[in-house]
Amino acid sequence: MEKLLLIIKREYLSRVKKKSFILATILTPLAIGIFFIVVGFVMTYQGEEHRNVAVIDATNILGDSLNLKEGKGLTFVKVPGPVGEYKEKEGFDAVLELPPITDLSSKDYRVNYYSSEGVMGIGIIEKIESDIERNIYTYKAGKYGFNQDSLNSLKTSVTLDRKKAKEDDEEVSTTASLIATGIGGAMGFIMYFAVFLYGMMVMRSVMEEKTNRIVEVMVSSVKPFHLMMGKIVGVGLVGLTQVAIWGILIPLILGASTLVFNIDPQAIQSANTQMSGVDMAEMSKMEKEVGLFIAELMNQNWLLIIPLFIVYFLGGYLMYSSLFAAVGSAMGDDAGESQSLTLPITLPVIMAFYIMFAVVQNPNSSLATWSSMVPFFSPIVMPARLAFEPAWWEIALSVAILIASVAFFVWLSGRIYRVGILMYGKKVTFKELGKWIFYRD
Repeated sequence: MEKLLLIIKREYLSRVKKKSFILATILTPLAIGIFFIVVGFVMTYQGEEHRNVAVIDATNILGDSLNLKEGKGLTFVKVPGPVGEYKEKEGFDAVLELPPITDLSSKDYRVNYYSSEGVMGIGIIEKIESDIERNIYTYKAGKYGFNQDSLNSLKTSVTLDRKKAKEDDEEVSTTASLIATGIGGAMGFIMYFAVFLYGMMVMRSVMEEKTNRIVEVMVSSVKPFHLMMGKIVGVGLVGLTQVAIWGILIPLILGASTLVFNIDPQAIQSANTQMSGVDMAEMSKMEKEVGLFIAELMNQNWLLIIPLFIVYFLGGYLMYSSLFAAVGSAMGDDAGESQSLTLPITLPVIMAFYIMFAVVQNPNSSLATWSSMVPFFSPIVMPARLAFEPAWWEIALSVAILIASVAFFVWLSGRIYRVGILMYGKKVTFKELGKWIFYRD
C-alpha cells in the first residue's frame, strides 16, 4: 500500500509541476474570459457612424407613429416622397420605399431600398424586415376588419402539466423534462470527454515510460499491478485538480471581466432582442419561462443525481483508463499499432455517446433501460437518465454491474500490463493479448 501511494504521489506531482499543465490550467479560464469580453463588446457595439434612413410610406402601412424599432445606429424619418428627391439628399444615408399592398392575400412583399453608402449589415436588414412584417400583419388585419386585441387573444401558449395518476405521485411540470434533458446531455458530454481525455493521457504516459525504459527500473521494486493502478489514480487526481481549479477561476474571471470592462449582461440580452426582433410581450413571456426553469432546476433531486454521477464517473474512468493502460503497455515503437488496439476501446465510448442522444429523447425506452446495464455504455447513458428518475432497481442493478465490471477489467488489464510493459520488439495481436492473460506470475 505504501508503494502504491508513492507511485500515485509521483504521478500526480510530476504532472501538476509541468509547465504545460500550469499553462493549460491558467490560460483556459483566461481564454474563456477573453472570449466573454469580446462577445460582450461585439454584441453591445453600436458603431461610430449613425445612419438616418428616410421612409416613404404612401399608403401608411407603418402607421402615423412610424412603428419601426430604432437602434444599432439607425434613425428612421418618415418623408412624403418622391424617392428621387431623397436618394442623394444630404442628411439621409438610405431610403426605404414601401409600395402599396394591392393584394391582401399575397404572402410576398418587396420593399425598395436605396443607398449610396454601401450594403447594410445582415443584422440590420433582418431587423427592418422583421419590423415591417409585424406592421403588415397589423395593416392587413385592419383592412379585413379584425380588431388587433382580438387577434392577439387568439395566440395561446400551451403547456402540458403532469397530474397525479396515483395518490403518492407528484405533480411535475413539463419544464422538468426540458431540464432533465439538459442535465442528462451535460452529464453525458462530461463523461464522454473525461473518458477520452484522461484515458488517453494514461495510455500516453504508459507508452512514454515503456519507450524510455524507465519502467524496467520501476518494476524491480514494485509490482506491475501497483504501478498501473498508481498511474491511473494519479492521472485521475490530476484531472480532478484541473477541473476544480477551473471551477474556481472561471466564475472569478467572468465576474471580474464584467466589472473591469463594464460589460452589462442585460445590454447583451437587449442587443440580441433588437437583432431578433422580439417584442416586449414576448420578452416578458421568456422571463416567466426562465423563472419557471430556475424553480424546476432547484427542485431536482440533486442528493441522488450528484452522488450517482460521481459513482458512474469514477467507475467509467477506472474501467476505461485501465483498458487504455493495458493497450499502452502492449504497444511498441510503431504508432500504427495504436489504431488497431485502441479501436475496440474507443468504439463503445462513441456508441454510448450516440445512444445518449436517443436516451434523453425517450429515457424510459427499452434501448435506454438495457444500454444502462451494459458496463461499456452505462457510465455515459445512465447519468443522462438520472434526472428523469429511472426505477430504483434499474439504478441498483446498473451500479452493481458497473462495479463488478470495473473489478474484472482492472484485473484483466493488470494481467496484460504485467507482461506487455516489459515486452519489446514484438508486434502484438489480440490473440497474443489473450495468451498474456493466462501467463503465470
